[in-house]
Amino acid sequence: MTLDLEAKKILLRKIPHGIFICAVRENEDIIGFTARWVTQGSFAPPLVVMAVRSEGSSHGIISRTKQFSLNVLRADQKDLAAVFFKPQRGLGGRFDSTPYSFGEFGLPLLDDAIGGIECNVVGSVENGDHTVFVAEVVSAKLNKDDAPLILSDTGWSYGG
Repeated sequence: MTLDLEAKKILLRKIPHGIFICAVRENEDIIGFTARWVTQGSFAPPLVVMAVRSEGSSHGIISRTKQFSLNVLRADQKDLAAVFFKPQRGLGGRFDSTPYSFGEFGLPLLDDAIGGIECNVVGSVENGDHTVFVAEVVSAKLNKDDAPLILSDTGWSYGG
Protein backbone atom coordinates (compact mmCIF):
# COMPACT_ATOMS: atom_id res chain seq x y z
CA MET A 1 0.00 0.00 0.00
CA THR A 2 1.34 3.44 -0.90
CA LEU A 3 0.76 6.65 0.99
CA ASP A 4 -1.95 8.82 -0.57
CA LEU A 5 -0.12 12.16 -0.39
CA GLU A 6 -3.20 14.32 -0.96
CA ALA A 7 -5.21 12.50 1.73
CA LYS A 8 -2.24 12.75 4.12
CA LYS A 9 -1.93 16.51 3.53
CA ILE A 10 -5.64 17.15 4.08
CA LEU A 11 -5.85 14.97 7.18
CA LEU A 12 -2.71 16.30 8.86
CA ARG A 13 -3.91 19.86 8.31
CA LYS A 14 -7.10 18.98 10.22
CA ILE A 15 -5.12 18.53 13.45
CA PRO A 16 -5.93 21.67 15.48
CA HIS A 17 -3.02 23.94 16.41
CA GLY A 18 -2.79 27.07 18.47
CA ILE A 19 -0.44 29.82 17.39
CA PHE A 20 2.21 30.89 19.87
CA ILE A 21 5.18 33.22 19.90
CA CYS A 22 8.25 31.32 21.06
CA ALA A 23 11.13 33.47 22.28
CA VAL A 24 14.71 32.45 22.97
CA ARG A 25 17.56 34.38 24.47
CA GLU A 26 21.29 33.83 24.33
CA ASN A 27 23.35 36.55 25.98
CA GLU A 28 21.90 39.75 24.47
CA ASP A 29 20.45 38.05 21.37
CA ILE A 30 16.68 37.65 21.44
CA ILE A 31 14.89 35.77 18.69
CA GLY A 32 11.19 35.06 18.36
CA PHE A 33 9.21 32.90 15.98
CA THR A 34 5.67 31.74 15.44
CA ALA A 35 5.25 28.20 16.81
CA ARG A 36 2.33 25.98 15.86
CA TRP A 37 3.35 22.44 16.77
CA VAL A 38 2.89 22.78 20.54
CA THR A 39 1.00 20.67 23.05
CA GLN A 40 0.90 19.89 26.76
CA GLY A 41 2.78 16.68 27.48
CA SER A 42 2.34 16.05 31.21
CA PHE A 43 0.52 17.36 34.28
CA ALA A 44 3.16 16.49 36.87
CA PRO A 45 5.65 17.81 36.21
CA PRO A 46 4.02 20.31 33.86
CA LEU A 47 5.56 19.63 30.44
CA VAL A 48 5.06 21.12 27.01
CA VAL A 49 6.17 19.59 23.73
CA MET A 50 7.20 21.79 20.80
CA ALA A 51 8.57 20.97 17.34
CA VAL A 52 11.17 23.39 15.96
CA ARG A 53 12.60 23.44 12.45
CA SER A 54 16.12 21.98 12.69
CA GLU A 55 17.81 24.51 10.41
CA GLY A 56 16.47 27.62 12.17
CA SER A 57 18.64 29.86 14.35
CA SER A 58 16.24 29.44 17.27
CA HIS A 59 16.81 25.68 17.18
CA GLY A 60 20.50 26.19 17.92
CA ILE A 61 19.80 28.58 20.78
CA ILE A 62 17.26 26.20 22.36
CA SER A 63 19.75 23.34 22.01
CA ARG A 64 22.52 25.36 23.70
CA THR A 65 20.58 27.23 26.40
CA LYS A 66 17.94 24.57 27.11
CA GLN A 67 15.32 27.33 27.56
CA PHE A 68 12.49 29.05 25.72
CA SER A 69 9.31 30.98 26.44
CA LEU A 70 5.90 30.43 24.86
CA ASN A 71 3.43 33.30 24.62
CA VAL A 72 -0.25 32.45 24.08
CA LEU A 73 -1.82 34.85 21.60
CA ARG A 74 -5.38 36.19 21.72
CA ALA A 75 -7.82 35.29 18.94
CA ASP A 76 -7.50 38.85 17.55
CA GLN A 77 -3.68 38.80 17.29
CA LYS A 78 -3.28 37.27 13.81
CA ASP A 79 -1.33 40.34 12.62
CA LEU A 80 1.15 39.97 15.48
CA ALA A 81 1.62 36.28 14.67
CA ALA A 82 2.40 37.24 11.07
CA VAL A 83 5.20 39.56 12.24
CA PHE A 84 7.01 36.59 13.82
CA PHE A 85 6.77 34.17 10.85
CA LYS A 86 10.12 34.93 9.18
CA PRO A 87 13.52 34.64 10.91
CA GLN A 88 15.08 37.78 12.33
CA ARG A 89 17.85 38.15 14.90
CA GLY A 90 18.17 40.64 17.69
CA LEU A 91 15.98 42.97 19.67
CA GLY A 92 14.85 45.09 16.73
CA GLY A 93 12.07 44.43 14.29
CA ARG A 94 9.75 41.86 15.71
CA PHE A 95 10.12 42.77 19.34
CA ASP A 96 9.65 46.44 18.48
CA SER A 97 6.14 45.53 17.31
CA THR A 98 4.81 44.61 20.75
CA PRO A 99 5.72 45.42 24.36
CA TYR A 100 7.34 42.67 26.40
CA SER A 101 9.12 42.16 29.67
CA PHE A 102 11.53 39.55 30.90
CA GLY A 103 10.15 36.72 33.01
CA GLU A 104 11.61 35.30 36.19
CA PHE A 105 14.18 33.31 34.16
CA GLY A 106 15.09 36.15 31.79
CA LEU A 107 12.98 35.12 28.79
CA PRO A 108 10.70 37.50 26.85
CA LEU A 109 7.01 37.45 27.80
CA LEU A 110 4.66 39.54 25.67
CA ASP A 111 2.72 42.08 27.71
CA ASP A 112 -0.30 42.03 25.37
CA ALA A 113 -0.67 38.24 25.01
CA ILE A 114 -3.00 36.10 27.11
CA GLY A 115 0.12 35.17 28.99
CA GLY A 116 3.34 33.28 28.73
CA ILE A 117 5.37 30.46 30.20
CA GLU A 118 9.09 29.98 30.61
CA CYS A 119 10.38 26.47 30.00
CA ASN A 120 13.51 24.39 30.63
CA VAL A 121 14.22 21.65 28.10
CA VAL A 122 14.35 18.19 29.68
CA GLY A 123 14.57 16.09 26.51
CA SER A 124 14.48 16.13 22.73
CA VAL A 125 13.97 13.88 19.74
CA GLU A 126 15.74 14.73 16.49
CA ASN A 127 14.14 13.18 13.45
CA GLY A 128 13.02 14.52 10.09
CA ASP A 129 13.24 18.27 9.52
CA HIS A 130 12.17 19.27 13.05
CA THR A 131 13.38 18.53 16.57
CA VAL A 132 10.75 17.83 19.19
CA PHE A 133 11.70 19.53 22.46
CA VAL A 134 10.12 18.42 25.74
CA ALA A 135 10.31 21.14 28.36
CA GLU A 136 9.21 21.68 31.93
CA VAL A 137 7.17 24.80 32.65
CA VAL A 138 9.11 26.70 35.34
CA SER A 139 7.15 29.97 35.40
CA ALA A 140 3.75 31.14 34.18
CA LYS A 141 2.31 34.64 33.86
CA LEU A 142 -1.36 35.21 33.02
CA ASN A 143 -2.12 38.72 31.73
CA LYS A 144 -5.80 38.25 30.92
CA ASP A 145 -7.76 35.07 30.23
CA ASP A 146 -9.20 35.22 26.72
CA ALA A 147 -9.87 33.05 23.65
CA PRO A 148 -6.61 31.88 22.00
CA LEU A 149 -5.57 32.28 18.38
CA ILE A 150 -6.09 28.98 16.53
CA LEU A 151 -4.45 28.23 13.17
CA SER A 152 -7.75 27.15 11.56
CA ASP A 153 -9.28 30.55 12.41
CA THR A 154 -6.60 32.43 10.44
CA GLY A 155 -7.14 30.92 7.00
CA TRP A 156 -3.45 29.91 6.98
CA SER A 157 -2.26 26.34 6.57
CA TYR A 158 0.97 24.78 7.73
CA GLY A 159 2.19 21.23 7.44
CA GLY A 160 0.72 18.19 5.84
